[in-house]
Amino acid sequence: MHRPPTADAEIAEELAAVRPALLSRYAAELPGARAAVLTRLWRALAHEPLPWLSGRVSGADGLALRLADGRTLRGPHADPYATSAYVTAVRLDRERYDDPARLMTALGVPHGSAFAAELAHSVASLALSRAGAGHPKEWPVDGGGRDWEWEQRVVDGHPYHPSCRSRPGFSVADQLAYAPEHGPVVELGTVPVPAEGCLVSGDWPAELRDGDRILVPVHPWQAAHVLGRSYRLWRPAHPLMSLRTLAVPGGPQVKTALSARLTSSVRDISVYSVRAAAPLSAFAEDLAARTDGLLHITRTLGAVTAHSPDLAALLREPPEVYAGPGERVLPVAALATTPLPGSPAWLAAFTRLALTVGLRLLDLGVALEAHGQNLLVVLAPDGTPLRLVYRDLADIRISPARLARHGIAPPALTGRLITDDDTALRRKLFASLVAGALAGTAGSAPALDTALRAALPDLPPGPDLVSLREDPLPAKALTLMRLSPDHAGDIWTTLPRPRAVPSPVRG
Repeated sequence: MHRPPTADAEIAEELAAVRPALLSRYAAELPGARAAVLTRLWRALAHEPLPWLSGRVSGADGLALRLADGRTLRGPHADPYATSAYVTAVRLDRERYDDPARLMTALGVPHGSAFAAELAHSVASLALSRAGAGHPKEWPVDGGGRDWEWEQRVVDGHPYHPSCRSRPGFSVADQLAYAPEHGPVVELGTVPVPAEGCLVSGDWPAELRDGDRILVPVHPWQAAHVLGRSYRLWRPAHPLMSLRTLAVPGGPQVKTALSARLTSSVRDISVYSVRAAAPLSAFAEDLAARTDGLLHITRTLGAVTAHSPDLAALLREPPEVYAGPGERVLPVAALATTPLPGSPAWLAAFTRLALTVGLRLLDLGVALEAHGQNLLVVLAPDGTPLRLVYRDLADIRISPARLARHGIAPPALTGRLITDDDTALRRKLFASLVAGALAGTAGSAPALDTALRAALPDLPPGPDLVSLREDPLPAKALTLMRLSPDHAGDIWTTLPRPRAVPSPVRG
């Protein structure tokens, strides 16, 4: 029987045509990429409320998962906060699996075939990313580099999502041309749209106006694959971690509409986000002023949409404007590429800073989506964490009731950003900041536990801190969400307290 080519073979074939010099490195990276994705998948199997699992049994030799059909899946103890690829293989009954896509296929669960294909693409794309990344891991924290160079060091993508590098709409040539880890320069274009056909929020610059037309910045992939139209060349730019946001040297960071599925979501810019951009930015600027200088929130300079999520853009000021002489601004996700988290004292100081700011804003009435991409840290020349910078207000949550308790007027907004539900607010912050940014920086349950134990006693008391101390940590059930295509919105799980996690046993 003829078997269709696998994702890694398809990428190898494309790579041979467009960048043959990378072929041997790509092949060498495949085993590590499989282990990295398998580790993320094992985390999900161990901790998400998957309906086809009937039980979990932890023993001296690892973790056993009972499937509803009677089979047993065995692997190492699962550290939900680990970022190293410690799961090299698992066993489904007697069969050994070191490939996450093959494992998902063998499980035979609803919607598993589509997810298996996504996992296969994630593995192959991750191997390509690692093969093409050009930055040395030993790059010191006090070395040179512009803001986009720090961002481009985050090669592996999301630290916990099995689809961390899934880019199904992108060919190998597209990834090499547009993905940040490959270090490309992307020529942004503009598409002219009659001003009466646009919604503009904030101040739209004269550079992006042409008489009675608005010039909407577009990503070249979007123009070719979604819009299907020509565009004017505008400015060269450097892609950041999100791929669709790019840094224009000497100018703003440009968030473009990019209607491709990256990791788990189709990326575009909603009309709602554009309409909310200016009032949210003004509100956030006032809010940041209440943090005693510990937090800056990047301003949205302008936003526009042609009343379509596929043709829209936001202009933001670059985070580096908040760095003083000798200081550096790094996205938190890039901290793992520096030696800084290796010091327990440094990690405790950073955790204390992040929680102080996050809990202060939560008490005021705003829950940040403070994952490692949105949250940045300002470092002193010696690496000491000084302040935080937050960007991208599109998915925060705002509580009018909490704001009112502090005499703060809420922005004139309705819709999904607004909630007074304490559980929703705490989930937003704790899942992104603690189970996301801090855990990803710590890299393991023991390291995260040590940092939290050092930082929590210094934080001001309150019901949110009590919840953080005593309740299981919330996290998005990322794999269950991918296996639930008919479910709209987030699905949640909880993770055990870091100190309760046994040391991993390699599979």
